Amino acid sequence: ATQEVVSLVPQATQKELDEAVLSAQHAFKTWKKTSILSRQGVMLRFQHLIHEHLDTIAKNIVTEQGKVMNDARGDVTRGLQVVENLGGLPDYMLGTRLEVSRDMDTYTIREPLGVVGGICPFNFPAMIPLWMFPVALATGNTMVLKPSEKDPGAALMLAELAIEAGIPKGALNIVHGTKPTVEFMVNDPAIKAISFVGGDAAGKAIYTGATANGKRAQCNTGAKNHGIILPDANKDHAINALVGAAFGAAGQRCMALSTAVFVGESAEWIDELVEKAKLLKVGSGFNPDVDVGPMISIDALKRAESLVESAKTEGANIILDGRNPTVEGFPNGNFLAPTIIDNVTPNMQCYQQEIFGPVLIILRANTLQEAIDIVNSNMYGNGSAIFTQSGANARLFQENIESGNVGINVPIPVPLPMFSFTGNKASFFGDTNFYGRSGINFYTQLKTITSLWRHEDVQSSKPSVNMPTMK
Repeated sequence: ATQEVVSLVPQATQKELDEAVLSAQHAFKTWKKTSILSRQGVMLRFQHLIHEHLDTIAKNIVTEQGKVMNDARGDVTRGLQVVENLGGLPDYMLGTRLEVSRDMDTYTIREPLGVVGGICPFNFPAMIPLWMFPVALATGNTMVLKPSEKDPGAALMLAELAIEAGIPKGALNIVHGTKPTVEFMVNDPAIKAISFVGGDAAGKAIYTGATANGKRAQCNTGAKNHGIILPDANKDHAINALVGAAFGAAGQRCMALSTAVFVGESAEWIDELVEKAKLLKVGSGFNPDVDVGPMISIDALKRAESLVESAKTEGANIILDGRNPTVEGFPNGNFLAPTIIDNVTPNMQCYQQEIFGPVLIILRANTLQEAIDIVNSNMYGNGSAIFTQSGANARLFQENIESGNVGINVPIPVPLPMFSFTGNKASFFGDTNFYGRSGINFYTQLKTITSLWRHEDVQSSKPSVNMPTMK
């Protein structure tokens, strides 16, 4: 909002990066042997401390990232829910056992991987780190975590609370930096897995590099989330949902509903959508009356503005132009007011690229099937939503849409942590996703033991060289 530097963190040197990994390796030797109930207890204390410091963390997010205060609280809360869900850690870590033959048991247990790495984006300074390090640590791993260099404060505050909750020295290591730091984490052989959330280019490079080095990798990347509006939808709910999901957090969400597909007569509601968007106030996140805060940087602002201009050049209609708003008291802020672009076609740059700003683009379709085809033709698959009062239409949408996270009258269907985040297609690289059971699976490996304990001495005339059939 002001372009003023509010805090500084040190760029990690090569020596410090090496020390972070060595520290994590050393801590892993004892942390992996900590009982499941002890690790569960740490998570229970950790969630209590986050509750106590929630507003302090949220204020840091407003200062560094620019979100409005209530949205910043939501950022922390959605991450906190992942920690709370780890109260059920013993159930998640249960193995399986079967007596496969007389006096012979086979059982499978979950074990941690070792040192793992996390690379976080700027748009959720609390939630994304909390998707990563609590699950990694609770399952017995140690971690090297790199928060975004644009807003690292929340991750540092959370790390301090984790240590207060009982995470031992060396188990969680925060490093700062840019591309060289990321490349170190991808290439260091001691780091066994990489979790990443961020942009396409970085995500693809991290996934390719990590897997080439034999690491596990889960990489959430770009998105182009669509909302399909049917004529039978609850109009007020649909319009409010679109406005909130498109412009909240200045559109800087991986699950922002940035694209609306109006089907048939529902296009008559577009004027009301514009009027509702005009009511949103732009300004500092510390102002309780503000709805849309600044974008993260001048570069991000210029990129969004450029894509808006490209839409005009390519023949779309800018029906609400939020460029260059006047924000009293903040003449140098990275502000873009809600912007709506109508009559967009799939070949336009504003559709093909993730704008990542408070910009809603509108396409039109004659039928639900045509709208579904539009969504499925897009390369991304993070999320999509439908607004309808027809169960049959909702079922058709649910069964035919390719997006991994699906909302029915829910604009931002980010699953709660008893489930898992399930973005797909070009929005995700990897085969095991974040938090929930998927998160547990990602940070653990299975070991299967077969044991034989006879009740009496074995009488055998000679060794058997045949393949054991366990009968």
